[in-house]
Formats: sequence, structure tokens, C-alpha cells
Amino acid sequence: MPFQKTIKSEITLTGIGIHTGKKINLNLIPAQRDTGIVFYRKDRNFPIKAKLPFVVDTSFATTLGVDGIKIRTVEHLLATLHVFGITNVFIEIDSSEIPVMDGSAIDFTKAILKAGIAKQGKTVSLFKITKPVYYEESHSKIFAKPYRGFKITYKIFYEHPLIMEQSLSIEINEQNFLNDIAPARTFGFLKDINYLLKNGFAKGGSLDNALVLDEKGVVGGNLRFKDEFVRHKILDAIGDLSLIGYPIQGHFIIEKGGHTSHINFLRKLIETGCYELAEEPYFNFQLSAQAV
Repeated sequence: MPFQKTIKSEITLTGIGIHTGKKINLNLIPAQRDTGIVFYRKDRNFPIKAKLPFVVDTSFATTLGVDGIKIRTVEHLLATLHVFGITNVFIEIDSSEIPVMDGSAIDFTKAILKAGIAKQGKTVSLFKITKPVYYEESHSKIFAKPYRGFKITYKIFYEHPLIMEQSLSIEINEQNFLNDIAPARTFGFLKDINYLLKNGFAKGGSLDNALVLDEKGVVGGNLRFKDEFVRHKILDAIGDLSLIGYPIQGHFIIEKGGHTSHINFLRKLIETGCYELAEEPYFNFQLSAQAV
């Protein structure tokens, strides 16, 4: 069993909410063992745990909430915490959204590595896929199977000359994440901007925090990877899958996925029982959305 971990020192970051457009102050604070990952809205004096039962929306980001109090766009930060094995931390914000930084997870990654990671004197259970599980909705397909490690194979397809079909299969570990996944930025299409703005999304989006594509290519910038788009989808998937609440063992094969299909797949996975926890009983995982 892996050991529980927290950060060695407090981290402070400031950025813009990609959907709210507001300036946001973010603090990551070391936490004692068995605390879990807990978001705390300073402006509402309310905690929300980073677990599947608290997901309340998956429109263009993953949103956690309880009793109408929400925290949006948690996936990039959660992916970073998950890969580096951080199981206990308080995440304080003074608004309703995690700052998007440059659209990737690289700023979170660098900040955590600079602060340092502290191993705590207690183990944490592994969430192991024990039998194959298949989920399909609309155009999305997700398949998980037993695997000694954590691996994601992702395939996307967009009718755009710069993307078309992209696929990548990668072991999810600290080094691969740092080099190959964390720098991959969120992306969107110029033709969708008006729709997003009218529906309350992307108010803080800019060329500084997202890859924006017109009909031919990237507007005003360059790609960090030729296949940066599928790499970013893997980043999102890690963050969403982390809401299981435990380190993961399994191979996840995802085709044309998104936040909604990731979360719906997790719910099916829990229902099927095709997994095992080494140390904790199943009922401890099934917290109601009112239990914090």
C-alpha cells in the first residue's frame, strides 16, 4: 500500500477563472493524515470534499458542490495532486472556481515540487480494477480493465485540420506527467466563443490561458506538442478519475470522452463493483453528498 502524503509547505497562487473571469487567490495548505483533499470556499465559509458524490456539473469543466455552493474547474489541480500521490490537503479559494493559470497543469506541478511532498505515517488503500468494465454514451466509449499500474489510452477526433484523429497511450506516473501531460493546455474553437459567453462560460478565456483554433490553426500561438489536444484530454481524465478518492490501478481506454462521460463512467464503475479496496469497506466510499 502507498503511504498517505501531503505538501511540506503552504502554496499560494493567483490566477483568472476561465469561466468566471474573476481574479482568484488559491492556497494549498498541508493537512493531517486521513483528511483527504478538501476544497474550502473562503467567501462562503464552506468545505467540499474532492470525491465523486460531490460532482454537480460537468459542462465544459468539472464542478463540485454542496447545497448550491460550487467550485468549478477542479480537474487540472486534482490531476496534479493525484499523480504526485497527495492524499491530504486543504485547498482554499476566495471565489467559485480554481484559477486556470496558463490552461495546463504545469504551474500547479512546479509549485508542488517546489513546496515538497511529505510522506505521512499511514497507508492509503488502492482502488484496483478487478474486472473489465465498458461504458458508452452518445459518441463516447470508455473501457477499463485490470492493470498493474495506472495507464490511460485516449483517442479523440475533431473535424479540424490541426487535430483530426489523435491518440496516445501513456503510463501515468510523476515523470511522464511532468514531461508529457502537465504542459498540455485546454483548447477551444473560435466559432464557439459567442455561444460559450452567452451561456456563462469562458468569460476569462484568452490566448494566455487556452489554445484557440480558427478554421485553419491556432490563433496567435504555437503548440507545445503536435498532439497537445489529446494530451490535454488525458490531463482532464486523470483529474476526473481522481474523484474515486484513492490511488488507481487499471488501464482506462477512452474514445471521444469528456467530463460528462468520465464522471458517468465512474458512477457505473462503482455500481458494477468491478474493483477492490485493500483496506477500506465499500460503504465508506459511498458518502452522501451531504456528508462533508
